[in-house]
Amino acid sequence: MTEVRALLKSRDSAFRAGDKDALRTARAKLPQAIREAKRTHSQRIHSHSQSSGDTRCMWQGIQSITNYRPAPTACESDASLPDGLNNFYAWFEAQNDVTARKTIPPSRGPDNIPGRVLRECAEQLSDVFTDIFNISLSSAIVPTCLKTTTIIHVPKKSPVSCLNDYRPVALTPIIMKCFERLVMRQIKDLLPLSLYPMQFAYRPNRSTDDAISTTLHLSLSHLENKGTCVRMLFIDFSSAFNKIIPQYLTEKLSLLGINTSLCNWILDFLTGRPQSVRIGNSTSSATTLNTGAPQGCVLSPLLFTLLTHDCAAMHSSNHIIKFADDTTVVGLNSKNDESAYREEVKRLTAWCKDNNLSLNVEKTPPSCEG
Repeated sequence: MTEVRALLKSRDSAFRAGDKDALRTARAKLPQAIREAKRTHSQRIHSHSQSSGDTRCMWQGIQSITNYRPAPTACESDASLPDGLNNFYAWFEAQNDVTARKTIPPSRGPDNIPGRVLRECAEQLSDVFTDIFNISLSSAIVPTCLKTTTIIHVPKKSPVSCLNDYRPVALTPIIMKCFERLVMRQIKDLLPLSLYPMQFAYRPNRSTDDAISTTLHLSLSHLENKGTCVRMLFIDFSSAFNKIIPQYLTEKLSLLGINTSLCNWILDFLTGRPQSVRIGNSTSSATTLNTGAPQGCVLSPLLFTLLTHDCAAMHSSNHIIKFADDTTVVGLNSKNDESAYREEVKRLTAWCKDNNLSLNVEKTPPSCEG
């Protein structure tokens, strides 16, 4: 019998017999005996693992010293658990497969060329497309087959009561989307740093968060002063992209420093565009358009921001904050004088008329804080 067990037996016997002196003595000796027993046990395990050189034996010794016990496996008796886990792990495989397919555009363009073909044959086709793109840029002519669009309708709201309740989304050739990305990169490189600073789309290190933070900062800082209020007008343009006049746009691009050949290419890209509408298996006859920028094209949002870059606040107490086509007029007013804000709204209305844009009054709500 070990010393620890002997002391435990003596302690229990003294407790049952009511012998306080023997109980006190056993309790006093027991902690020291336990520490000594643990030290002896650890030394024995350590010396054994070193002499054997067995890694498994060493880990068993560590687990014994630290009193490690593995957690019990849950639901070991559940017969359905293996199938459930198998399906769960297979779900990740399905998700990976879906993620891989996302690189392939879900809809073919009017040219009916699958995106998968272009992706898997990119190395063989890159030289051919490079020649086509360079010839197109140098001649300022976009092949008609590349700017042909098929429109699919997406309901803006439900139920639909009129044709204006549909949003036209353009399906364009995937090849053209690649071309547009190259042109967009070139346009961004040519833009001056003096562009309107309150446009937060397509600018480096800017986002919607910056637009919201700027609006809140301007408003809350102004409201800290007594006798002040803030008026906001959230603007919604009616069919904004469809009303772009290409000639107006290229004139503004030229003033921004975009070279003439690229301006002419953009003008050709936006004019003479064959367009048809597809609903289910039915497709309308083609119509040639010379105005607007197709919704769904890569370049359209950037071109719209450049068309509206000169839509800026004229009075120092007003700010026009923009993210692409989302525009907010912020008026920092005193409660007794809102004339500067009202004049700003009038100027904005006149600017829209001059640039062939119209406000959707139903979706342009005013707001007042103070």
